[in-house]
Amino acid sequence: RGVLQRAEAKNQNGRIYPREILEREAKKYTKEFIGQRRAMGELDHPESSVVNLQNVSHNVKEMHWEGDNLLGTVEVLGTPSGNILKELFKSGIKLGISSRGMGSVETVTEDNGGQSQEVQDDFELIAFDFVSNPSTHGAFMYPMNESVDKTKVVGRTCGDYCKVESIINDIMRGS
Repeated sequence: RGVLQRAEAKNQNGRIYPREILEREAKKYTKEFIGQRRAMGELDHPESSVVNLQNVSHNVKEMHWEGDNLLGTVEVLGTPSGNILKELFKSGIKLGISSRGMGSVETVTEDNGGQSQEVQDDFELIAFDFVSNPSTHGAFMYPMNESVDKTKVVGRTCGDYCKVESIINDIMRGS
C-alpha cells in the first residue's frame, strides 16, 4: 500500500499533474482496469505504452484519494517478475511506484520564477510500475505484514521446506 501519484505538486521530473486530469484518469483506470482485474504493471518503466504480460509483476487492486494523494493497494503476483518483487520486499528493500502514461506537457512559470512541465488534457494513464526511484515524492509502497511473512508463501501451504529456506536466507543476509 502507498502513494501511487500526487496531484498539484511538482515531481522530481519537473512535472505537475493537475487534479482534474489525474481524477479523470484515476476514475477511468478504476473502471476499465481495476474493476476488470487487469490493472497490471511491470518492474521498472519500459519504453512501451503496452503492458508486456511476460514482465508483469503486480496488479493494482484499488485506488482512492486522500487530499491530493492518490493512494492504492497493489497485489504482488506469482510471476517471475512478481517473485523478484516479493524477494526485494522480503529483504527490506524500499521500492517506489510510478505512473506510466502518454500525453503532452506545457512549460509553465512557477510563482518563484522557476519552470515546470504541466501535464495536459490529452494525458492517458497506462499503468503503475515499480521503480527504484519514483518521480513522485514519497511514492513508496509498504508491504502489509501478511504478504511478506517469510514462513508463508502465497498459493501453497508452507511446510519444513519454506522454514528451512527462510532460515538459510536469514543466515545469508546476516540477520
